[in-house]
Parts: sequence; C-alpha cells; structure tokens
Amino acid sequence: MSVVVTRFAPSPTGFLHAGNYRTAVFAYLFAKHTGGSFVLRIEDTDKERSKPEYEANILESLAWLDLPADRRYRQSDNTARYRELLEKSVAAGIAYVSKETPRNPGDREEVIRFKNPGGAVSFVDGIRGEITMDVSDLGDFVIARSFDEPVFHFAVVVDDADEGITHVIRGEDHIANTPRQILLQRALGFPLPAYAHLPLILNPDRTKLSKRKGAKALTEYRDQGMLPEAMLNYLAFLGWNPGDEREYLSRKELIEAFDLTRIQKGSAIFDEIKLLSVNQHWMRALSDEDFAARGDFQTSDPGRLRSVVPLLKERAHTFQEAREMLSGELACFFREPVLEHDKLTAKELPNCPDNMTKSALEELLELVEALPEGVSAGAVKDALMPRADAEEKKGKGGRGAILWPLRYALSGQERSPDPFTLISILGPKEAVSRIQKAIAILEG
Repeated sequence: MSVVVTRFAPSPTGFLHAGNYRTAVFAYLFAKHTGGSFVLRIEDTDKERSKPEYEANILESLAWLDLPADRRYRQSDNTARYRELLEKSVAAGIAYVSKETPRNPGDREEVIRFKNPGGAVSFVDGIRGEITMDVSDLGDFVIARSFDEPVFHFAVVVDDADEGITHVIRGEDHIANTPRQILLQRALGFPLPAYAHLPLILNPDRTKLSKRKGAKALTEYRDQGMLPEAMLNYLAFLGWNPGDEREYLSRKELIEAFDLTRIQKGSAIFDEIKLLSVNQHWMRALSDEDFAARGDFQTSDPGRLRSVVPLLKERAHTFQEAREMLSGELACFFREPVLEHDKLTAKELPNCPDNMTKSALEELLELVEALPEGVSAGAVKDALMPRADAEEKKGKGGRGAILWPLRYALSGQERSPDPFTLISILGPKEAVSRIQKAIAILEG
C-alpha cells in the first residue's frame, strides 16, 4: 500500500462525544504522519434517526479541531451502488433472498443473506496483533433488508473499497464486526484494509463513556471556552503517547510523532480535571494579545483588559471561567465599587481603638499618593507592607486590620486580587480616589 487512506465514519443519529472524536483524531494523525489522506464518511442510512443538525454538529466539531477531510462522502448517496452489488451477489450465488417468518408485526418477510462459508477468519490487528475468530456460528447473516436497504456490514465494506480505505481505525467494540466484513470483502473480490481497534474510553468510575452517561457533545467544551489545540492534545493522549516525557504537543508535533505502535491496549480514562489542566496550559501559552482576542471578552476598556490578562491566565481554566471572573472577582477593574460601612470595618476587633480603619486608610493613602504611575505590584507591596507588618507586631488587629479595608476599598468585593495587584493595575491615581471615598464613608 503506497498511500495510506483512513476514514472517520460517524452516524448523524445524535451528538457525538469525545470518545468518537478520539477515533477521528487518531485516523487523521496517522494519515498525515504517513503523508496519506483522511476521509470523512457520513453514515446516514438510518433514515429515521439521522438528523441534519447532528451532521452539522459533526462538521462543526471537526472544523473546530482542525481535522479537515481530504474527501467527504455521504452513505445515502450510494444507494444505486449498493443495489448493483447486492444484485450481483445474489446472481453469483454468494448471497440469496431469504423468505422469513416474521416474529413481530412489521418484520420483513424477505431479507438478503450472505452465504457463509464457515471456518475461521484471521486478521492482524495493528494494536492487538493476530486475532482469529470462528465464523461458523454467525450462520448466513443478513446483509440487506431489501436491495435498496443494505445493513451496516455490507455498506461499510462497499464504501471502504470504493473510497480506497487502506487502514480502518476504530473502537474495539467493532472487533466482532470484522470477521463478517472480511468474509464480504473476500466474496466481493475487494482488497482487505489493515485494521486497528482502539481501546475504549471510560469514565473515571470505569464505566463506558457513552451518549447516555458522562459524555458531552464536543461543541459543549468549545462553548465552555476550551481551546481546540488543548482538546486535540488531550484526545491524542487518550490511549497513546509519543514515547517520551512530553505532555503538550501542538498539532504539527502530534502529526510528526504519531505512531500506531504506541497505542495502548488498555482502556483510557476521560478525566475532565486533567482536560482542564491541559486547557489551562494552552491558555497560558497564548500571548496576552491572543488571549484577549480569543477570549471574546466584552469590556469597556481594552487597555485595562490587557493588564488583567495575567490574572486571568493565573486563575482561569477556560475562557468561560475567565469571562465569569471579569464579571465577578475582577469586575472592580472595570467599574467603580459600591462600598458598605460595615464591610470596611469587618476586620476590626473589639479591643481595637475607635476609627482604627479610618486612620489606617489615611496612612495608606499617603503611601499610595507617593507611588508613580506604572508601578509594579511588587513595588506597591514593598511600600505598603511595612505598615501592615507594624500592625502585626502590635498584636491588635494584625495585618488583616490594615490590608482588608484597603482591598475592600479598592474592589468593593469580599473576593478579589490582593491590594498590591489592585493598585498596580488600577494605577495610584484611581486607587487614591477609591481610598478617599472609603474614608468619606467612615466619616459619615
């Protein structure tokens, strides 16, 4: 086989989960690693369950992951080809029209069955090695409900042959299907593709990842603010590794490193906590400008946003989380805080002198007024921390009695960055204004 051709063949009968797309990732990476082609085939012969919105979601998900197909097919376009080969198969005696006794109302009275020669079928799996299965027990299995309605096994065999598929990479739940398909390939005179059956993906409780349990549509992760490079990286490492200590590989690096022989036989665990960690890595790898652009943040001050990006990189695991922070604990950077008297004095202890918070803020105000614009958080800390340390030594209210009202005066929030970071990003001028307003509240 001089040119590798792989395929991803999803059915548009529901939203596909990460396990399905891991198959697409492996098929794509193997094809591109070998200089081959990647085929997308929409298996939509289930007319009742196939929906346009599911197909659209498949295309949307592959585009987001940046797994472009070199060729695209739709199974429902091949009805005439299936009929042609079914008629030839019956005429050649390798299949026959079987009269059936319906077991249930509505069952077919005629189907087309393959004339099974029996014996054993062996094939070499690219992950598991040689597999031999006795096919005698399969009997003469059904390959079509009518000449215009082939079942899965027949349609897949015809499609793989017509599309020149050289390597079938799919989940291990398809191992049992392979002997039937090899029998059909031999009978129809088709070349046999190489097979590689991937280990299943499990939930953390080791139950199978499925549409019904624990699995989300891939676009849900996109809408949560996952980066496609992070998802691609994570999916590629579900059951595979590059053979070295690297954990974070770009698309180009994955293509260069991908090797079927490094796919493990055991099941992989889909761990959202690990996925979030991988996503945070790729978010942090972005430049501040790219981070701001890709986060789709809605703020009134782009300049201030760029100053806040390092805080978002430090805290957020997804862009959705980053957006929530901008309207939550980091909102103080974009709007004037609304202060409450009781919260300003919340850290005062009963044995503290009256108006301790007010006098502390007045002392800090003088220190902040002396700071230059563009001052770093470290320089702010160096200027203000000695005052807090002095209070700690007195054993009265401690550092909290100094730093809490300062932070609250600057942010108006119980959760926010430390006051040194707040002053650095807000700038001394704005910080002074906010501290003065807090003092005025305490005087009122």
